[in-house]
Amino acid sequence: MDQKTGSTKLKHELGLLDGTMLVAGSMIGSGIFIVSADIVRNVGSAGWLIAVWLITGFMTLTAAISYGELSAMYPKAGGQYIYLKEAYNKLTGFLYGWSFFAVIQTGTIAAVGVAFSKFAAYIFKPVSEDNIIFQSQTFFGHFQISAAQLVSIGVILVLTFINSRGVKNGKLIQNVFTLTKLGSLFGLIIFGFFALKATVWHSNWSNAWSLRNLHADGSFGNLTMAAALGAIASAMVGSIFSSDSWNNVTFIAGEMNNPKRNVGLSLFLGTLIVTIIYVSANVMYTGVLPLHDIATASKDRVGVAASQAIFGDIGTYIISIMIMISTFGCNNGLIMSGARVYYTMAKDGLFFKRTGNLNKFAVPEFGLWIQALVASLLCLSGKYGDLLDMISLVVVIFYVLTIFGIYILRVKQPNLERPYKAFGYPVLPAIYILMGISFCVLLLVYKRSFALYGLGIVLIGIPIYYITKYFSKDNGEADLAD
Repeated sequence: MDQKTGSTKLKHELGLLDGTMLVAGSMIGSGIFIVSADIVRNVGSAGWLIAVWLITGFMTLTAAISYGELSAMYPKAGGQYIYLKEAYNKLTGFLYGWSFFAVIQTGTIAAVGVAFSKFAAYIFKPVSEDNIIFQSQTFFGHFQISAAQLVSIGVILVLTFINSRGVKNGKLIQNVFTLTKLGSLFGLIIFGFFALKATVWHSNWSNAWSLRNLHADGSFGNLTMAAALGAIASAMVGSIFSSDSWNNVTFIAGEMNNPKRNVGLSLFLGTLIVTIIYVSANVMYTGVLPLHDIATASKDRVGVAASQAIFGDIGTYIISIMIMISTFGCNNGLIMSGARVYYTMAKDGLFFKRTGNLNKFAVPEFGLWIQALVASLLCLSGKYGDLLDMISLVVVIFYVLTIFGIYILRVKQPNLERPYKAFGYPVLPAIYILMGISFCVLLLVYKRSFALYGLGIVLIGIPIYYITKYFSKDNGEADLAD
C-alpha cells in the first residue's frame, strides 16, 4: 500500500443483493411520486399513462440485459465509460464521462437532494423551498438561496463523507434504505388497491385509449398523428428520468464479488423489481384519483394526492416520510457509484490525476468530493430541473451507442471471453436501438431547445478533450494537473 494515497486496489465487498439494491435504490427517487402528472397532461388517458410506463420499462429491461454482456466482458470500475471507450475510442468514452460529471450524475444528485428537502418541509416547515435565506440581484439575474437548497447540500455532504469512509458504509445505507422503501412502496400500492374507488376506476378506464392532451380546466385537446407521437415522447421524458441510473452498478463492478455473474444479474433483477413497482403504482393511481386530479396535483405531487385519498390527512406525512427515505437511499447509490467513473477516467489520463488515487479505505475520496462540489453548485443554481430536461436526449443517445457497441465488439473482439451473452441478440438490442433513436428524433422535433442545449453540453467536452491531449504525457495519455 502507498501510504500517501492509501490503498492501491479496490476491495471486492459487494454481493448480488448489494448490487440489486444499488440498481433498485438508484432508480427509485422521487420521480414515481411526481412525473405521472406531466405524463397524464401529455397523453390524457389511463391506458396511455400505463403504456408510457410499460414502454419505458421494456426499454430499461432490454438495455439492462444487453449491458449484462458488456459487464461480463469488462468486469471493472467505470462501467459505461469503459464500454464506450472499448467499442469506439477514448473521445467517445470521455464525452460520456464529461457529460456524466457535468450534469447526468451530478444534476441527478442535486435534483434528488432538493426533492428530499421539499418533502421534508411537510414534516418541518422551516426547511421549505419557500423559506428564502438569502437573495441578491446579480449580473446574471436574481439569485436566491432557500432552506431546501441548503438542506439538500447538507444531505449530499453527509452521504459523501459516509461513502468516503469505505464501501461497507455505503453498502449498509443502500441496503437498509432500499429494502425499507421497497417495502413501503409495495405497502402503499396494496393499501391503494384496497382503497380503490369503483366510480373513479370506471371513469378513468372507460375511454382508456384516447390519446389527447388534458388541460388544467379538465378539457381535452385532440392530437394529429404527428402530435400524438410528440406527446408520447414528451411524456416519456419523465418516465425515463424516473427509470434512469439503473446502470450505476456497472460503475462499481470493480468492487463486486464475481462481477462477471453478479453485475448482469443485479441489472436484470433490479430493473425488473422497479418496473413492476412503477407500473403497479400507476395502475393504483388510476384507481384512487380521477385523471384530472392526477394531471393537476399540487406541484405535480401525485404521490401526496394518492396518499391523502388512501389514508386521509395523515397520508401527507406518510408519503413525505416514504419519499425522504426513498430520496436519501437513492442519493447514496448515486454518490457511491458515480466517483468510480472519474477514478477510471483518471487512470486513463482523462481526468484530474488525484481522482485516480484511493484513500486508506480503498475508495476514490477526491472523486467523491469534487462530485459533491458540482452537485452542490447545481443545487444553488436552481437550474437542476432544466439541466435534467436538457440531458434526457443525451442519456438515451449514450445508451443507444453503448448497446450498438455490442454489435461492434462482437466483430472487433470476437475472441474475448463472454460469460454471458445479451438475451435476444440481435433482435432485442436492435429493438432498443430503434426505440431509442425514435425517442431522440421526436425530442429534437418537439423539445428542440432542451435537446439542443443537452447536445451543447456534450460538445463542450470535445475541446476539453483535445486541450487535455495537448498537455499529454506518458505515451500520449493526458495528465490533468491536481
